[in-house]
Amino acid sequence: MTQTLVPPFTEETARAKVQAAENGWNSRVPERVALAYTPDSEWRNRDSFLVGREEIKAFLIAKWNKERDYKLKKELWSFTGNRIAVRFEYEWRDQDNEWWRSYRNENWEFDTDGLMQNRFASINDIPIKESERRL
Repeated sequence: MTQTLVPPFTEETARAKVQAAENGWNSRVPERVALAYTPDSEWRNRDSFLVGREEIKAFLIAKWNKERDYKLKKELWSFTGNRIAVRFEYEWRDQDNEWWRSYRNENWEFDTDGLMQNRFASINDIPIKESERRL
């Protein structure tokens, strides 16, 4: 199925692409996740601007060192041609054992091979109690 997850997307392939991304990010393996992006992929993540797999990999290593017990759920918002928009939330615990929920909207743009070439993310974090966890 992975080879069919290339643009132009149908609803079925867009949903499958979102699920594949969720599975990858929940693995918390930076080397694996980085392979979903083009070698020169451009990111905006909060206040970070990254270019290329090596910067993405370094970013993810730092992220998952900070955001322990990370778990996320993605949802397809919209798609057209080679673009997909998603909304999702994830929960994580910081070094002080405080829990957080992060809400995010992302816009993705893919190359003809189905690798993500642009990723623009807007994210908000809120503190939560462990008893309020949903994921």
